[in-house]
Amino acid sequence: MKKFQKKKEDFICQKCHAFVQGNGYTNHCPECLWSKHVDINPGDRNSKCEGMMKPIGIEIEGKNQYLIHECTSCKIRKRNKKSSNDNFEKILIISKNPLNKD
Repeated sequence: MKKFQKKKEDFICQKCHAFVQGNGYTNHCPECLWSKHVDINPGDRNSKCEGMMKPIGIEIEGKNQYLIHECTSCKIRKRNKKSSNDNFEKILIISKNPLNKD
């Protein structure tokens, strides 16, 4: 099975209720940065959890920035590439939080 499946879907954020227009790579709300645990591998929609994914930190690798999300239900952590239209002020707020690697 592919590790990534492109899914172009629009959605209403379940956290802040913003309308999000998907581009096939969209995996979180650009306004509040929250996500939903719907995938096992990106785009597969095979997760049964469906918990809300809280943005808990930022990782920088080379020129790329990644949001770290933690599921509020099952506690799994996932790394998602930051989008150019993400709310910069929200990025600054979560970047101040130390990321516990445990």
